[in-house]
Amino acid sequence: MIGPPVDSTALHAGLVVAAAAFLAVAGTLPARPAPDAAGVADTVDSVAAGDAPSSATHEHGADAVRLRPHGISMRNSRGTTRATFAFGPVVTVDDGKLRRVLDGEPPRTVFADRDAFRDTVEAAREREPEWIASDEIAVREVSWDGYRATLVGA
Repeated sequence: MIGPPVDSTALHAGLVVAAAAFLAVAGTLPARPAPDAAGVADTVDSVAAGDAPSSATHEHGADAVRLRPHGISMRNSRGTTRATFAFGPVVTVDDGKLRRVLDGEPPRTVFADRDAFRDTVEAAREREPEWIASDEIAVREVSWDGYRATLVGA
């Protein structure tokens, strides 16, 4: 009978080397893909383009996000991705009164008047963006007597 020598030491050594090479390559592959910044931007745009009030959340695979009035950057061990909002500028929210509005409270119950709300929104747009640890992006479109704002927070 002619066939591979299954008792051959060389065959066994070759299989061990091939298995070790496979495990080495598999060990270097990322555990997860790069973050989907475009998907988050689509969620933000769908809320921003809709009727106020509306809201949405988007879970993501990033370790950290950086929100800007016109876009988002996201990073994890696989890399950094960026996307631009089609309907901007948005208002990036950290803590404070705008966070309460992002979380669902009406702006009329949080702010003394529309001008105070508008001033806080404008100040938030001027903040320098920072990387923030996050698992989810929240978006809320609010309107107060014709003044609209898209709030986005990590």
